[in-house]
Amino acid sequence: MSVTSKLLAVFRVDQQIQGLQSRLEGAERFLAEQTRQLAALGTQKDSIETQLRQLRASESNAEGESKRIGVHVDELREKMNNAATNKEYKALLSEVNNLKEVRSNHETEAIEFLEQIEELNTKLEAIDVDVAEREKVRKVAEEQRQQRSDEIAEKLAELKAERERLVTEVPKDAMAIYEELHATRGEEAMAPLEIEDRKRHEYVCGSSMMTVPVEVAASLMQGKLTLSPNDGCILYLTPEVEEELAGAFKK
Repeated sequence: MSVTSKLLAVFRVDQQIQGLQSRLEGAERFLAEQTRQLAALGTQKDSIETQLRQLRASESNAEGESKRIGVHVDELREKMNNAATNKEYKALLSEVNNLKEVRSNHETEAIEFLEQIEELNTKLEAIDVDVAEREKVRKVAEEQRQQRSDEIAEKLAELKAERERLVTEVPKDAMAIYEELHATRGEEAMAPLEIEDRKRHEYVCGSSMMTVPVEVAASLMQGKLTLSPNDGCILYLTPEVEEELAGAFKK
């Protein structure tokens, strides 16, 4: 069994492992997205609650100031009723009118604050509904993530054990080349040699789909570890291509 064939066996197992892990990763991404959205809703809720506290304090201050001025106006009116002179009466009346305007401004402010509070309360209720719905979705996402993990656990353990066994059969230098390529290229670490035209000895790399010289095909037929001159992936022969090449090279 050639070095390339041994590496191909490892590559096939790696593909299965990646396929299983991608199912779990998809569930984990979905769960992470639900968690992120819940966190964003929580941030919105905190912001609204902070605004509500500030508005309620402002509304309370405006209402309190309005009541204080109202009490003072009543006191001034009492004095007006007991004014000794017309001049004193007019002075008190002027002060009352000024205070009434100030009180009106505070009352307007209080109403505006109440309107803003009502608007924010409506938003807060909507967020609470969104949070409740998102919590349900996240719970489902957590269950799916656990289900995926349970589904692949046994098979994944088998494949990893199989990979460890296969790796021991591959020369360390060849394995190092493969590991580096697999880390950088993933599923494109290895690719088949494809025959473009057997009679003319035209071949292409199954990864880059670019032409490779006939020496590459010859090297593969000799069982040598062969890298694509185009993109550096490890090339291998499928049984069908190997059979065709065997006939071509005999001739």
